[in-house]
Amino acid sequence: MSKIAIVGVGQTACTRSKIDTFEEMVFEAASRALADAGAEVGDIDNVVTVSNDFWDGRTISSMAVQEAAGSWGKDVSTVEGDGTFGALYGMMRILSGSFDTTLVVSHMKGSESIMNLITNAMFDPIYQRGLGIDATSAAALQARSYMTMSGATEEDFARVSVKNHGNAKSNPYAQLPMKITVGDVMASRKIAEPLKLLDCSPIGDGAAAMVLSNKKGLKRFKKDPVWIKGVAHCSDAFTLGYRDLAKSRALKEAAKKAYKMAGIKNPLKDLDVAEVYDAYSYMELMWYEGLGFAPEGKGYELIRENATGMKGELPVNPSGGVISSHPVFVAGMLRLIEATLQVRGEAGKRQVKGAKTALAHGINGPCGQAHCVYVVGA
Repeated sequence: MSKIAIVGVGQTACTRSKIDTFEEMVFEAASRALADAGAEVGDIDNVVTVSNDFWDGRTISSMAVQEAAGSWGKDVSTVEGDGTFGALYGMMRILSGSFDTTLVVSHMKGSESIMNLITNAMFDPIYQRGLGIDATSAAALQARSYMTMSGATEEDFARVSVKNHGNAKSNPYAQLPMKITVGDVMASRKIAEPLKLLDCSPIGDGAAAMVLSNKKGLKRFKKDPVWIKGVAHCSDAFTLGYRDLAKSRALKEAAKKAYKMAGIKNPLKDLDVAEVYDAYSYMELMWYEGLGFAPEGKGYELIRENATGMKGELPVNPSGGVISSHPVFVAGMLRLIEATLQVRGEAGKRQVKGAKTALAHGINGPCGQAHCVYVVGA
């Protein structure tokens, strides 16, 4: 694969009930990404927007934010899904040979929607929606299935929440930086057994953007490139009943391909830092296994040993993760932005010392139906 670099990143603060419009959020994130790259909109050949009609409350939701993303007079296209998939499509636009640079922008205002109604609508309309299932109740089924398979406990899930909310205290963009204890998580309100309030990510608003370039386009930018060394995606069955919810074969496949491209043989040792999509606390433990950090059914051992803490063998989610900030569809791109900042050595108080190789992970669909895995490095 020809080499593609990330040369600019930008994000808004993640909060609930932002007063900014979709266009204002997109403009802020895109402007910051261009400024970070030392570029102007004229340096961008094409634009990819990431949005969802249900959450935006309008048809063809991408149309309304295209000008705010600087796409006037340019080739523009849209991805409906997580920002990591939008970035992947942005890469493909360059790899097609038609463009040298791409600006990818993702936005979300979850606070202007009714989350359980929208996520209920992603399920089968005939047989499943009437049951009232939504993203959180489906996640609860998966968490229980994973506990049965692995022996992981609710306290193990709580440890993930404690770690990541604590990490978020060093991230000025995070929505819920908190110093909490396992006891606080265990005592928080039950949402869907076995998940409690502090096991669940918040409803959030925000936007993110990044500038991608091939080698030829680099001369337009001032920022040193962070290279995408490996990337792959894979999807599992849509219907939950067709999957073993306790295991993530799609993530395993995506990780295997991305690692092969990047020359990663032992991810726990070869990676310096990882940002994974922990929309619910239990997910981080499952993704440890899917990403090869731990054997199947043993992800909980890493959190018990603090191997994924800031001073552990492989720090995971130094940004605070999705559980601390969850603008849907933006959250995956935020993982990729954090991985970029870590490799640059620009992550501030949450910087992992000496980080040279970082992993970023995003998901689509209920209970992690599809996964996208990046390995980036200097």
